Amino acid sequence: MAAFEHTGPGTPVVESIRVDKVSPRARLLRYIRAAIAIVFAVIALIPVYWMATTAFKSYPDAVAIPPKIVFDPTLEGFVNLLTDRRELSVDEVRAFEANPESRCANVDFAECVARGRGQTITGPSQYVQRLTNSVIIAGGSTILSVAFGLLSAYSFSRFRIPGAGDMLFFILSTRMLPPVVVTIPIFLMYRSLGLHDTHLGLIILYTVFNLSFSVWLLKGFLDEIPREYEEAALVDGYSRLQAFRKVVLPQALTGIAATTVFCLIFAWNEYAFALLLTSDRARTAPPAIPSVLGRGVVEWNTIAAGSLGFLIPVVIITFALRKYLLRGVTFGAIRK
Repeated sequence: MAAFEHTGPGTPVVESIRVDKVSPRARLLRYIRAAIAIVFAVIALIPVYWMATTAFKSYPDAVAIPPKIVFDPTLEGFVNLLTDRRELSVDEVRAFEANPESRCANVDFAECVARGRGQTITGPSQYVQRLTNSVIIAGGSTILSVAFGLLSAYSFSRFRIPGAGDMLFFILSTRMLPPVVVTIPIFLMYRSLGLHDTHLGLIILYTVFNLSFSVWLLKGFLDEIPREYEEAALVDGYSRLQAFRKVVLPQALTGIAATTVFCLIFAWNEYAFALLLTSDRARTAPPAIPSVLGRGVVEWNTIAAGSLGFLIPVVIITFALRKYLLRGVTFGAIRK
């Protein structure tokens, strides 16, 4: 790096050159850290890779011992996931064996794949409905958690509330409660209130459990926004609500996006409550995917296909908001 200095008129220009060099030891440590990060990333992605490849395997390849690394890809798992099937009768099997070309004659691709496994499609499965329930419940609870958490966090950040520290600790303590401890009381309460197996019941429950996390995370973001911005807006004639909407919200978008991602991931992946508090109408994808047991065997390729389809939406959203997610993890770590 070069620096130039001029002390005054008539004095020569003094040029000083300083070169910042990275020592070999520091460079070596940097390479070691990068190598360790790559190794951990590869290890963490191995289950995801195996799930993705299993989704495109046939049933014999999915259960082969030793496991098959090289295989002929097929959409059998996705066909099984999206359809209900029955076993072909003995006469139907004999007819197809006598004339193999008739197996796929005048039928669509899915029916052809099912007949290759000795089955025939009887109708669509409930997987799409389960995935739709996950979108409705996770999306609704995330919106409510962020909205209520933002208002609560703004109150704690900007106003003097008696006992604010104790109240914040009480809010945080609800996050420390293991969900399995309250499952039975909530089940009895929901059955009495008519909230069992309803979208509203799970939305309320997920909102309550996400609210503590939302309040604490958003409060940290709002504390970083200088109060002088709002005071200047109030002096200009803005009301408190207008100052919040036009000054605070634009500054807090990063925190809101990060909180949204975290709340969405929790509600999207939640398993215990979705299993015990739903039976059919409002059941989400997490408890529905393991129940795909096939016809007398565990169809691992079908389960992998369902898991892959369930993983893709939240990965897309998380990847799109990755910079906000990183900010949410590291906020407050650097102080000026």
